[in-house]
Formats: sequence, structure tokens, C-alpha cells
Amino acid sequence: MQRNALHILLADDDEDDRLFFKDAFEEVKVQTKVEFVFDGLQLMEHLMNPDTKLPDILFLDLNMPKKTGKECLIEIKKTDRLKNLIIAIYSTSSSDEDIEDTFIHGANIYIKKPSDFNALKKIINEVITLNWHYHTSGLNRDNFLLSLK
Repeated sequence: MQRNALHILLADDDEDDRLFFKDAFEEVKVQTKVEFVFDGLQLMEHLMNPDTKLPDILFLDLNMPKKTGKECLIEIKKTDRLKNLIIAIYSTSSSDEDIEDTFIHGANIYIKKPSDFNALKKIINEVITLNWHYHTSGLNRDNFLLSLK
């Protein structure tokens, strides 16, 4: 792994979304190492492995097979080793219920997947350059949903 590279993990079952995400990360100016898991079960096995280096930010899709993103979020927040992970929900859903549920269960930010590549690059850049200490200390419903003007 590159020295001082930001370690990113994306949990998403959609191959096109993973490639879109990878391509966008290759164009941001921050040095990153991006890893992928393909479903919720694989995510939890990966995170629970004591030899796994935990990511700096986990981008978590809600609609995955075997174990949903919400089930993973709940399990992560109940696990001592994982409970402080920064979790960015990364979903096609923009339902108020999904946003509220993930906020209540401890996600740090909610991002609706953009269909435009430039919008994705802008979102990724904003998320990885966010001052997470400041952002999470004052977390409220108003700053939970990331929307770009």
C-alpha cells in the first residue's frame, strides 16, 4: 500500500458502480488505495478478520445480497473494533426512511449515487477531504445528507 494513502473500502454488489467509483477515485488529487467487497457477508467477514487493516472510510451500499447495508451498519456499530469506522452510505435510494434509519444507526454521511461521472468525482473529493472530527462531533440530520449545489 502507498505510504500515507487514504484507505477506502467500497461495499457494492453492482460491478458497473464499482468501476465508476474506481475510475472517479483515480482522478481525485488525494492519494488513495481503494478496495472492494461485493456483498454484505463478504464485507463483514473482511472487517471481522483481525488481520484486516480497517479502512479510513467505508462507502456502504444499502441494497446488497446476503446481508444488506443496513444490517452491516448495525453490526459494525455494535462491534467494539469497528464502531468508530467512518461510514458513508452510498446508495441509489433517496427515501426519507433509508436516510433516517441509517442516521439513527450511526452512519456518518448519506450520499445518493450520482449517475454523472463529474458529480461522482466532486462528491468523492468532498467526502475524502472532509474534516471528519469536526463533522462527526456536530452530526445532525441537516449535515448528514450530502448534497452538492
